[in-house]
Amino acid sequence: MKKVILLCGLSLLFAKTQAQESSEKKLGAWFMYNGSHKVSDQFSLKTMAHYRYFETTSEFQQSIYRLGLNYTANKNFNFTLGISPVKTDTQYQSPSEFATEFRIYEDINWNSHFTKLKLRHRFRFEHRFIELQGDKFTENWVRYDLNATYPLSKTWSVYAFNEIFVNFKGEVVPQNWTGAGVLYTLNSNLKLKVGYFNQKFKNSSFNRLQLGIILNTDFRKKEIQ
Repeated sequence: MKKVILLCGLSLLFAKTQAQESSEKKLGAWFMYNGSHKVSDQFSLKTMAHYRYFETTSEFQQSIYRLGLNYTANKNFNFTLGISPVKTDTQYQSPSEFATEFRIYEDINWNSHFTKLKLRHRFRFEHRFIELQGDKFTENWVRYDLNATYPLSKTWSVYAFNEIFVNFKGEVVPQNWTGAGVLYTLNSNLKLKVGYFNQKFKNSSFNRLQLGIILNTDFRKKEIQ
């Protein structure tokens, strides 16, 4: 009986290890919507919806939404306070209970320019309220994202970014994201985004495509000429 239990345990461990290894070898994808909707000279609404997959078009991993109120102090500094519900499948190709989160976040954004090169520094403070398998716990994170954008023409531009995650529980720097891609401007309100990035963890690494739509609108009242 002990041998049977041991064999079953080893089989489950082997299956889980194989799933983790195969998920690392897969090219996953993020399908993204990001929006900014100006309601006054200083205030705007930030909206976001991401659907993330272990594989390019299958094996759901995570859905995440954000809604925030942004305040523009000047052309280089702005701040956002927002909320973010998240649902995550914790296992690849294996039935598992979803982890659910409710996040409160604060962003500090600082923009700078060097000729045509635009740099954006984003400091994000996240407070994550997590529930998994009946357990509830809280985590606090700090994230720093450096994003560089360079225009190639009126419609095309390239971007690159690196984001570091700091966790005040467990590992201090558990994640690092690095990526690059292209942006295509359809008009003053709409852009398309295609890119690639790598998610680096302590013992694993994942490659992801980014396919996104960026929508910017302006709801300020127009003066009648």
